[in-house]
Amino acid sequence: MRTNQQRLWHEPPVAVVATLLALAASGCAHRSIQQADLTFEPTIESPAYQAGSGPVLQIDEAHSNFHTLDGRYAPFAKLLRRDGYVVEAATEPATAESLGRGDLYVISNAIAASDEENWKLPIEPAFTTSEIDAIRQWVEEGGSLLLVADHMPMPGAVEDLAAAFGIFFSNGFLYDADGESHLQFTRDAGLADHAITNGGSESERVDSVRTFTGQAFRATSEVEPLLTVPEGSRVRLPVKAWKFKETTPSIRADGMLQGAVLRFGEGRLAVFGEAAMFSAQFQIRDDERRVFGMNEPEAEQNPQFLLNVIHWLSRKPGY
Repeated sequence: MRTNQQRLWHEPPVAVVATLLALAASGCAHRSIQQADLTFEPTIESPAYQAGSGPVLQIDEAHSNFHTLDGRYAPFAKLLRRDGYVVEAATEPATAESLGRGDLYVISNAIAASDEENWKLPIEPAFTTSEIDAIRQWVEEGGSLLLVADHMPMPGAVEDLAAAFGIFFSNGFLYDADGESHLQFTRDAGLADHAITNGGSESERVDSVRTFTGQAFRATSEVEPLLTVPEGSRVRLPVKAWKFKETTPSIRADGMLQGAVLRFGEGRLAVFGEAAMFSAQFQIRDDERRVFGMNEPEAEQNPQFLLNVIHWLSRKPGY
């Protein structure tokens, strides 16, 4: 959800540009013109697995997800497939049976069907109690979960699921002390020294990660921080997404997290408060194609960071 992006080198098809400009002119919410950048071509010199022989990764599509396998997380899927993973869509509610078909389960920006086009309070849960119980038990017994919830209203839709693992989301928008919502985490500024950031080899080391407007969270569990929010940051808590007033409440976000991992029973969990960092997307604004995510120059290490996160979740040797 980018506000000042740089132009990408590849131009989209004319028909796509025309459609997006028409949407923008019609006054549609900016989320309507947020598209996957299918020109993004990640390179992996040494894939973790031979093509199609790695662990099975299921991307949740059963909960009105804003990011899906063939949609805004198509670049996510492309990257992981090039690393040898089998990437599939999970189109059924979460049960022991459905979760058991894969090794990793990815939930990105799930939301209740009733709130899909209604981004204002109150926010209904995206997952039922039985689904939450099934996911929690599956992880506890050895499954691996990647849970991503962007800015409001997404955190509110999955706060019950997150709380089942001792994670407490803020249903708002994160801004640093300068009012910026796109944060650069470095070794000197919030990026942890961890097996995930160090990688399995020197070529996999990550020293910088960029995020693109999201939320921050706290944890009571024994989490391992990856991305710690800078001092002076705040989470703004509007009633309706992107509608801010002088009276909009906010909370201090010092010490809160935008990324962390957790060993839960026999399983593993990775949690992030921002979704675009793991995709490659673009918008048309002011007749210009603006990129955000793994395709942005300032996020050049985000692809490796994603690979490392998935390697940790799938217990690749060295992680």
